[in-house]
Amino acid sequence: MSETHAHGSQAGASAPIALDGRFTERLFSPISGWVMLPMTLALLGVFVFGVISTIRQHEPAPLVVGLPCLLLAFLSVFGFFVVSPNDSRALVLFGHYRGTVRAIGLHWTNPFTIKRRVTLRVRTFETGSQLTAALKDPMGKVLQEGTRSRHPLKVNDLDGNPIEVAAVVVWRVVDTAEALFAVDEYEKYVEIQSEAALRNLASKYHYDSPEPGGVSLRGSTDLVGQRLKDELDGRLRGAGVEVLESRISSLSYAPEIAAAMLQRQQASAVVAARQKIVEGAVGMVELAMEQIHAKRLAEFTPEQKAAMVTNLLVVLVSERGAQPTVQTGQ
Repeated sequence: MSETHAHGSQAGASAPIALDGRFTERLFSPISGWVMLPMTLALLGVFVFGVISTIRQHEPAPLVVGLPCLLLAFLSVFGFFVVSPNDSRALVLFGHYRGTVRAIGLHWTNPFTIKRRVTLRVRTFETGSQLTAALKDPMGKVLQEGTRSRHPLKVNDLDGNPIEVAAVVVWRVVDTAEALFAVDEYEKYVEIQSEAALRNLASKYHYDSPEPGGVSLRGSTDLVGQRLKDELDGRLRGAGVEVLESRISSLSYAPEIAAAMLQRQQASAVVAARQKIVEGAVGMVELAMEQIHAKRLAEFTPEQKAAMVTNLLVVLVSERGAQPTVQTGQ
């Protein structure tokens, strides 16, 4: 983005750049506050000197000269402002955007200019979180800090199952003019768009993919987080906001189906475990029969071989230890 600097007096500032009807940020160079501070103090000194001279000489002329100086000094005080690190001030004079000051330090501008603060710090927002107001006494002292509560969004995944999901969005303002003039309350705009994007994205994926290796909300958190970031970046770019990172912070089935889904997951885990056990048991039986045949330890008829296989499988697959039976003669 091209940046235009205003040089010289503020009266020579050009009109703001507009693309598609939206204002875009341009840097503005105000007068140094350290230059105007001695001049303001000098105006106050002239007024004080006029008051003293009027009292001593009993003539109103010095006071008549000092009163305009007091008025100018009073107005000049409202022109001072400070820009802190990772901070900015957007200047608006009589409804016209003058520019944005990002240079840190003490500055001075037209006293009638509105100086709107826009922080450039990286901020974090979690969908569904709410911060309660702090408890204060009548004197304004904070008695209890505000608490943050979490309420994950309830949406339906691709299978129609109700789930609760929340995401963390890391963002910052990159264009102060668009953040102030393109939308109303850009911080609230970020929250609403983040929740809308998360709802839209969660409805496009399975909670658990029915196919091995498929994309799912639970199994592909990095990929889903990256796609959420891309969608949010497209939604918020027009508001002068850049999304640095986004990822799912909470994911679970809704309470009304959580118990049933837990049983389903447990059943799937049991089936998978038994399948592994059976595969291992069959391999062990096959190896045992090959070793017996290779070493000629015994010769089995087909009926005896079937019984041997059955007994070995029972021993290997059973969840309890085998109870051997010893036959003794009468």
